[in-house]
Amino acid sequence: MSPVSGLLGVLLLASAARGFGILPGNSRSHQEITEEAILNVTVQVCRALAEAEGNDFALPSQPFTASGVAAACRAEGSVKSFRRAIGSITLRNVRVDLLEALNASFHFDDETFVSGRDIITEGLQTVKADNKRQNFEAAQDSLGETLHTLQDFYSHSNWAENGNALPNSNLIRPDASIGNLADESRATCRSCDGDDCRNNILEDIAREQILTTGYFAVIPGTASKPTGKCSHGGALDLTSRIEPTGGINKDTFESEHGFLHAEAAALATMATSEILEDVRRAAGNQPFLQMLGISRGSGKALCFVIDTTQSMSDDIAAVRSAASSLIDGQAGTDDEPSAYILVPFNDPTFGPPIRTSDPEAFENFLDDLTASGGGDDEEPSLSGLQLALTDAPRSSDIFLFTDAPAKDRQLRSTVIALIERTQSAVYFLITQTTANGRRRRRQNRPQAPGRIAESDARLYEELAEAAGGLVVELRQDELQEAVGIIGQMSRSSLVTLARGSGTPGDDGDFTFVVDQTVGDLQLLLTGPSSLITVTDPQGGRQEFNAMSLRPVGNLQTLRLRPQVGRWRVAVQSPNAYALKAVGQSPIDFLFDFVEYVPSQNTFDVLDTRPRAGANGSLLVTLTDADAANVTRVVLAEVAGSAEVPGDVEALGRGRYLVRVPSVPSAPFVVRVEGNAPDAAGEASPFQRESATSFRASNITIKAQAARNLVPGTPLSVPFSVTVRGTGGNVSIRATTNNPLYAADAPGSLPAEPGASANGTVALSVPLNTPSGTTVTLVIEAEGPGGGGDVNYVVLRISVLNPVSDFAPPACELLCVVRCVRNCRAAPWHLLVMVSDGAEGTGVERVSLARGNGTLYVRPAPDNRNVTLATYDALCGSPDVELLVVDNVGNADTCSFNAFTASGGGRAAFFLSWAALALALGVLQSLDLC
Repeated sequence: MSPVSGLLGVLLLASAARGFGILPGNSRSHQEITEEAILNVTVQVCRALAEAEGNDFALPSQPFTASGVAAACRAEGSVKSFRRAIGSITLRNVRVDLLEALNASFHFDDETFVSGRDIITEGLQTVKADNKRQNFEAAQDSLGETLHTLQDFYSHSNWAENGNALPNSNLIRPDASIGNLADESRATCRSCDGDDCRNNILEDIAREQILTTGYFAVIPGTASKPTGKCSHGGALDLTSRIEPTGGINKDTFESEHGFLHAEAAALATMATSEILEDVRRAAGNQPFLQMLGISRGSGKALCFVIDTTQSMSDDIAAVRSAASSLIDGQAGTDDEPSAYILVPFNDPTFGPPIRTSDPEAFENFLDDLTASGGGDDEEPSLSGLQLALTDAPRSSDIFLFTDAPAKDRQLRSTVIALIERTQSAVYFLITQTTANGRRRRRQNRPQAPGRIAESDARLYEELAEAAGGLVVELRQDELQEAVGIIGQMSRSSLVTLARGSGTPGDDGDFTFVVDQTVGDLQLLLTGPSSLITVTDPQGGRQEFNAMSLRPVGNLQTLRLRPQVGRWRVAVQSPNAYALKAVGQSPIDFLFDFVEYVPSQNTFDVLDTRPRAGANGSLLVTLTDADAANVTRVVLAEVAGSAEVPGDVEALGRGRYLVRVPSVPSAPFVVRVEGNAPDAAGEASPFQRESATSFRASNITIKAQAARNLVPGTPLSVPFSVTVRGTGGNVSIRATTNNPLYAADAPGSLPAEPGASANGTVALSVPLNTPSGTTVTLVIEAEGPGGGGDVNYVVLRISVLNPVSDFAPPACELLCVVRCVRNCRAAPWHLLVMVSDGAEGTGVERVSLARGNGTLYVRPAPDNRNVTLATYDALCGSPDVELLVVDNVGNADTCSFNAFTASGGGRAAFFLSWAALALALGVLQSLDLC
């Protein structure tokens, strides 16, 4: 065994002993703690929103589930995005044990209280900055990593042993005391009495409420700890054999202090809820729910990538009209997007992405588009698509409008990598000759009039095949109808039943299963076909040709009456074609490729392609765990009938770990089969396929980056590449989601078969890059000889400027007209000055957290750090609570009462002459005091 392999083995062993468990079992795991807190806080936020809107709120049944909570929040359409967000956060939590196994600070081992708290507070700042810029998936990543360290405090410290029933709130406040910390020279433990460690913490430590944690070491020759200190404990901890022996961790019921495991897990759950509440106050209710994938609609983004060169002038008007119809048709339904994203591209410019949650604002952005420039045959369409894939949430539906081939073909593999990582569907709508024959001239191209060349179209077809989308070639006057058809693909409950494609003259035969939950069954086919034969489960046959299908451009659609059972579709075509069978159903699945470690029963999500021909693992999650169960998962080759079935292990809560013996070398999709009860309660089979197709690779690439990037300070991102088979020079490419972000990498690395070659990417962003910006770094490695075997690693890194403002804004009561008699209909008034102090970052928001009156907010004259808030209500509603937030997310509440004019909470309340002088101009204009 090589030294590197030996160290890796040690790290994997250590990961199993670094906190609460990973996978479900008798003890509470990090996933269970995190998910329970997310569900609880989400319920509270949705209840507060319902009460503010004057609506009733019905608590979901216990125990809370994602589907039950989404329904209670009146967001049934966003169950899938809610489950995806929970999964992303919990898996990032788990990753800390794998990547930071020996870093004591990430686990509060070795009495690393200050550095552990720094990890939490910096992570919290990152989450708030990401949310402020609506980079919600980056916020999920940072939140998951931060929660791991926070939760480990309660498992590894003696907070529970000291009798604390509430969490340590100062762990999320960088300017507060963590507690009475043990000096390095102070003894904290005695040896356990055999296997009995109930009394190994010294009595004076508990009496004086001293905080300590255990020491931990797993690598031989590194085990040491100061005299008299506690150890973490467990079979792998070498310090637990040094006097004082034993340990104090509460990771499981079987741990040395497992008798307090339930208490530690409860404290960790409360602390997780507390940090989520802090994030909510900083972001606001709706953005907080968006971070968790919850919205009063689909939870998905509607993303348009539009060519704005001169030849698209007529098309842009048609796109506006088509988009308006699509947006208006989705408004107020379960299919209404949670976000709208517009990425224009011209030549040579592209972007920046424009994002909004307001459909009217999005339509205004579309109205502002103008066509200009261009002039040559090709446009940077892949650059625009790359921006969309990095800015839109996972599993988005992206619609790209152009009339030209791509001039940036070098981004092909990067775009495919992002499609695979985001599992987004991409639909290309390519406009051709209009009714009056006008279109850009393409010289020396032997194609039919008004059609881009086959070689150019093939690139778009390849990308659409990878993304589970379609390439629709049509006239400009057909855009409205085509967008209406393709726009249905963005429905929240859309599921893929089957997909396939064929080359010219390649007849296809496809089968799929329809269960009782499937409605609105449709076939979509691109590429004019001669004949489609559909056989239903009862054996009935129907034949359709191009005339009976009434194509729109090269798109043919066929709506079928759903029948439960197995369907067959035969396609005869002299042309290349792509087929999708879709329907609507509450039963769907999410999945990630993971690296599974059987000996430790743990896994990590892959940021790369899986290894071809080797065993692999997937984590599959059903969107409605109460309505179905999974019995079979296969990797099915896209071209052909070969399938690789996996071994399915239920993990609970609708999650399944799937192990496959050999990942296919050819492109494949993930197919999930199972049972769902029919109307009579009997088990009925269902089948779903991933819209995205995937590829494996003989190249392994790994990289790890720091959580944050400081503007103007280069960040080194080390990576390694391993090649199976023939060695040689491996080509390296590093790209980012913004041309202003520099990613300097070696052009190639020499790699011997089976050995690793190491390199570094130097990443940097301009000084003026705001906090919360997401940098998406894609590092690609192409095998020797340029044979097309490419693997990649996709890293998402948040920009964070140093923060020195840790204090929330303070409230000063300037003036109040009190309620002096018991008259509920009498009015009362309040004027409050909210200030962030001379050194603060400024007041971002003052909002009504509680109260039935009216709040007016205005900035104070000539003072960016001061906001004036006026509140009017009736004496029947005498209490008001204001939420005050500064520009880096420090938040607090200010409470007032109409009869006493008193306040409560952490914020300061006092009447100052300076404050009155500042507000004098406002006071004089008010009929108030």
